[in-house]
Amino acid sequence: MNSRRAIGVLLAAGVAAALLAGVAGGLARVGIVLASPGDAGWIGRAALGHAALMICAFMGTVIGIERAVAARHRLAWFAPIASAASGACLLAGASDAAGLLLAVAGVAFVGVNVMLVRRQKAAHTALLLVSALAWLAGNVLFAAGASGGAVLPWWFAFLVVTIAAERLEMTRLMRRRPVALVSLQAVLGLMLAGAATSGPWPLAGGLLFGAALVALAGWLVVFDIARRTVRAAGLPRYMAVCLLGGYGWLAIGGLCWMATAAGLPARDAALHAIGLGFIVSMMMGHAPVILPAIARIKLLFGPIFYLPLAALHGSLLLRLVAGATDLRWRADGALFNALALVLFAATAVGAAIAWRRRHGGRLASTRTP
Repeated sequence: MNSRRAIGVLLAAGVAAALLAGVAGGLARVGIVLASPGDAGWIGRAALGHAALMICAFMGTVIGIERAVAARHRLAWFAPIASAASGACLLAGASDAAGLLLAVAGVAFVGVNVMLVRRQKAAHTALLLVSALAWLAGNVLFAAGASGGAVLPWWFAFLVVTIAAERLEMTRLMRRRPVALVSLQAVLGLMLAGAATSGPWPLAGGLLFGAALVALAGWLVVFDIARRTVRAAGLPRYMAVCLLGGYGWLAIGGLCWMATAAGLPARDAALHAIGLGFIVSMMMGHAPVILPAIARIKLLFGPIFYLPLAALHGSLLLRLVAGATDLRWRADGALFNALALVLFAATAVGAAIAWRRRHGGRLASTRTP
């Protein structure tokens, strides 16, 4: 096995481990502790590091891999390697080392995005650089031991701005009014201002950050091509359904974020409406495009893909609506959230096998909405 393939295998293992540990830690936080052979102490550590595992060790590594593939430079792989290693440190109880690795990953990731901006000066590459800077800010605060209220807005800004930038890139050929880009930049600027002020002034920062999320959801519904491709068929319609559903959850998450800042008990709804309803919906929608690009794995699309998507949204409704007044329903909803992720993974594996059987492993182009 050559060094490139070995790194790929290790990164894939790190991504899978971070996701599984993050899910187990999330379940533990609502009172569901999975059986574990041997030392079960890692479950407690996964519960404490749930956000860092899911946002940084899992999503940060996946996005880092995607960006490294685009950069086509050896040093670009340093960011996902460091973020994946941070997950192992979190599970081992070495939180200081994990924080240092995430800070290093953030610096390296900013460098990769600077490289990409120099290659292609465009609005979407500039926004991707902004998202990298947001991740760096959150990682540095995490390494310094800052509170979750100061760190999480930066981490969510990293993911949300990344998605906004990628949607801007995928719809760059659409005819849009000049106000579209200006208004997007204004909304994202307000979001970053909310993230920056959430630490020292939680009320003002939380209200501003949540309002920006709601405004961004509105911008995406109005200007994204998904509202057109939802009338298409096949994969374009599926992707559009994932996107539009995600935009609805983003708006709900923004409202709940503001409610939390005002002192109402809506924190679980705010975090998971964004983290599951918005971000995971985006992942499900883009998986048929992203997997061929970064892992050369083709998926044979079929109506079965709607099943895990429906399971995700249904379980999230159970968790956030019924679970708002009954902790048992919240725990059940969280368990069904995890099962929806497992179902999607099984669907993707089955679709990859089906593609290889039908096409003999040949690659083909994938259209995006």
